[in-house]
Amino acid sequence: MAMSLYQVTVPVLVKALSNLRTVLEKAKAHALDHKIEEAAFIQARLYPDMLPLPRQVQIATDIARGASARLAGQEPPPYEDNEQTFDDLIARIDRTLAYIKALDEKAFDAAETREITRPVRGEPHKFTGANYLLQFATPNVYFHAATAYGILRHNGVPLGKADFLGVLD
Repeated sequence: MAMSLYQVTVPVLVKALSNLRTVLEKAKAHALDHKIEEAAFIQARLYPDMLPLPRQVQIATDIARGASARLAGQEPPPYEDNEQTFDDLIARIDRTLAYIKALDEKAFDAAETREITRPVRGEPHKFTGANYLLQFATPNVYFHAATAYGILRHNGVPLGKADFLGVLD
């Protein structure tokens, strides 16, 4: 059975972001239950030269939104990067999920060969739609979602692999 680029874009990115949302919800609940200031998690990073939690979530949502839009032949709507709480980060994911889910599946027709130019290490790089999704966008979304998970797990939030993967179909 052939799969469309829509099928390997929208449902996959929706699942990754939905799972990230669940991870953030668990972190928020953990902070409340243990009377830990949210800022302790929000400003956390895995290593001093790595980005903090909000940037990890912002980048994951930016790439998911951007990839979905570009593969559908659109430019993604811009978001401000001003989230400072778990609720802010969850709302950003919700906005992204709503946007991605609203894209027309037919707009993805022939997206695998659509030329997409994106900066890579500061230089423009041309991709086919398929290569953009499979070699750039999807790995980046998972990298930043996994890093957000790692930041929270490292800081004591009781998370496991099942939280990252979500319910498997």
